[in-house]
Amino acid sequence: MQEKPSSEDPSDSDNGILQPNVQDVEKAAPEKVASRTETRNTDAYLVQFDANDPEDPYTWGPGKKVWLAFQLSVLAFVASLASAITAPAQPEIEQYTGVGPTVAVLPVSLYVLGFVFGPCVWGPASEVWGRRWSLIPAMFGLGLFSIGTATSKNFASIAVTRFFSGFFGAGPVANVSAALGDIYRPKFRGIAMSFYGVVVVGGPLLAPTIGSALIQNKHLGWRWTRYLIGILSFADSALTFACMPEIYAPVLLKRKAQRLRKETGNESYWHPHESVKVDIKSIITKHFARPLKMLLTEPIVTCIATYASFVFTVLYMTLQIFPIVYEECRGWGPLVSTTPFLAMLTGVCSALIVNLGNQPRYMRAVDAAGGKPVPEARLLPMSIGGTCFVIGLFVFAGTAPPHVPWPVSVVAAGLIGGGFTTVFQQCLNYLVDTYRLYAASAVSSNTLLRSVFAAGLPLVVRPMINRLGITGSMSLLGGIAALALPVPFVLMRYGLTIRKMSKFAPVAMGQINPSA
Repeated sequence: MQEKPSSEDPSDSDNGILQPNVQDVEKAAPEKVASRTETRNTDAYLVQFDANDPEDPYTWGPGKKVWLAFQLSVLAFVASLASAITAPAQPEIEQYTGVGPTVAVLPVSLYVLGFVFGPCVWGPASEVWGRRWSLIPAMFGLGLFSIGTATSKNFASIAVTRFFSGFFGAGPVANVSAALGDIYRPKFRGIAMSFYGVVVVGGPLLAPTIGSALIQNKHLGWRWTRYLIGILSFADSALTFACMPEIYAPVLLKRKAQRLRKETGNESYWHPHESVKVDIKSIITKHFARPLKMLLTEPIVTCIATYASFVFTVLYMTLQIFPIVYEECRGWGPLVSTTPFLAMLTGVCSALIVNLGNQPRYMRAVDAAGGKPVPEARLLPMSIGGTCFVIGLFVFAGTAPPHVPWPVSVVAAGLIGGGFTTVFQQCLNYLVDTYRLYAASAVSSNTLLRSVFAAGLPLVVRPMINRLGITGSMSLLGGIAALALPVPFVLMRYGLTIRKMSKFAPVAMGQINPSA
C-alpha cells in the first residue's frame, strides 16, 4: 500500500493554469513526516489509502469528478466575476457619492488588493480543515460583503466592503486549483487546469457585459451588480454545503484513522494530519517572508513574477481603457462598448489551444529527463504569447482612434487576451517547475506583486490617457511589453545556469538547501 500524498509535487504537473496546485507542497517535506513517526510507538499503524480505495478521490469515477470540477469552477468564476462587475458602475458611483473618476476606480482596485491578504488565511485553513470548510465560509463571506456594498450609503462603506469582498473572494481563487489537483492525477490534471484557467479569466472579461446589462435596466441599477454577486455567492455556498464532499487527502485520512480507532478499539491507528495546527509563524514565513526574499534575491522569480504581474495588470487596466476608447471616443452605448471584452475572451480560448498543444512536447522533454521537470520546455508558448501580446498592444494603439474602423481594434483586443493568458499561465508553470518544494513561495511572490500592481496601476489609466492620449498610452504599454520579450529566450539559453546558482531551485540530483 502506498500513502497518497496530500498534494503531489507540482513539478510533476502538466498543466497550464492561472494558479497552479502548489498550496501544500512546502508542508509535505519527508523529514517532517518522519519526525512525527518517531513520536509514536513501534506498533502504530499509519493509515493510508488502499489500492482502489473508494475513499481516495483519485479513484472516483469520471462523472463524479466532472461534477466536482464544475462546482469548483463555478466558485472561482463567481469570485473572479465579482472583481470587475462593478467597473461599469463607476459613473453611477461618481454621481451617487460625489467622488472623482480616478477615485471611483477604487472599488475594483480594493477588491484585487484583498487578494494579497486573503490567501494568508484561506490557504492555511484549507490545509488544516480541508477544502470544503475553507471554501464555504469564504463564499458566504463574499456574499455578505457584496450585499454590504449593494446597501452602502457612502463611498467609504463601498470601499471597505469591496476590500473585504476581495479578502473572502480570494478563498476560491487561491484554493480551487489545489482542489482540482486533489481529484485529478497529473496525467489528466493538465486538461482540467487549463479549462479552469479559462473560467477564471472569463470572470473579469464577462463582468463588464453583465454589469452594463444590469445598470442599463431601469428597474435594477448599479447596486444590482453587487446584489447579483451576493445571490450567486450564497447559492454557491449552499450548493457546496449540500453536494461537495471533502476531497483533501490528509483530512480524509485523519477521519479514516479516527473511524478505525472507534470501530476497532485499537488506538494504534493514526495519521500525521491529526497533529497539524494553524501556525502563525509558518503562515508569515510561507506567505510573506520567504516570498519577499525570493522576489528580491532570485533573478528568475524577479523576472518571471514581474512579467506575469505586468500582463495581469494590463487585463485590469483594460477595464478603464476600453470604456474610454469605445464609449467616450467612439460614442458607443454602455452595453455595446463591452464587445471588445468578448473579443479578449475569444483570445483567451485560443490560448487554451496553444497551452494544451504544448503538453505533448513538454511530456516528451520530461520523459527524456527521466521524469524530472524541465522548466525550459514551458518557454516556447510564453515566447509566442509574448509576441502576440506586444502586437496586440501596438495594433490597438494605432487603431483605437475613432477614425479607424472598429473591427481592427477589436481583433487587437483578442490578441491581447490570447497573449496575456499564454504568458501568464506559462510564467506560473515555469516557477512551479523551477522551485518545486518552494513552489508555493515562488508563486506567492507572483501573487503579492501582481495583486499590488493590479490594484494600483488602473488608478493611473485616466491621468495617463489625459496626458499621453490613447495612442501614446497603449504604445507605452506595448513598449514595456516589448522590453520583456527577451525573457523567455534568455531563460531558454541561460535558465539552467541560473538555476544552478539558486539556493531554492533543485537541479540535477534534486538536492534542496534545507537552510534556505
